[in-house]
Amino acid sequence: MSVSLGDVAGLIAALAFAYVVIRLGSVIGKAGKVLDEARLGVRGVSEQTVPLLSQVTDTVASTNEQIVRVDTITANVAAMSTNVNALTSLFAATLGSPVVKVAAFSYGVRTAMKGNAQGKAAGRRRRKG
Repeated sequence: MSVSLGDVAGLIAALAFAYVVIRLGSVIGKAGKVLDEARLGVRGVSEQTVPLLSQVTDTVASTNEQIVRVDTITANVAAMSTNVNALTSLFAATLGSPVVKVAAFSYGVRTAMKGNAQGKAAGRRRRKG
């Protein structure tokens, strides 16, 4: 049995081809593992995202309810403010002027009484002296 130069070249080519196939197989195997890990990661994210989105939806709904309540309270406070303003205007219109007149009259009477009392005290001092 004689081995020719072509047989040796064919054997070398076959070994090189086998080496390339083995290397490509390991690269493809590693890529498959990476894709499996990515698939598991995506599955985990989707499993956690769905409940999270549900919780966010519940939180937004609850926040909207609270905003509606705050709007109602604000409207009631605005109505009360309007009512107090109207009541104050009514009080000032009906009782304000007479109350001011009574206060001014009582102040005048007090001032006159003090002035009269001081005048009598000054007169007594002059007579004794």
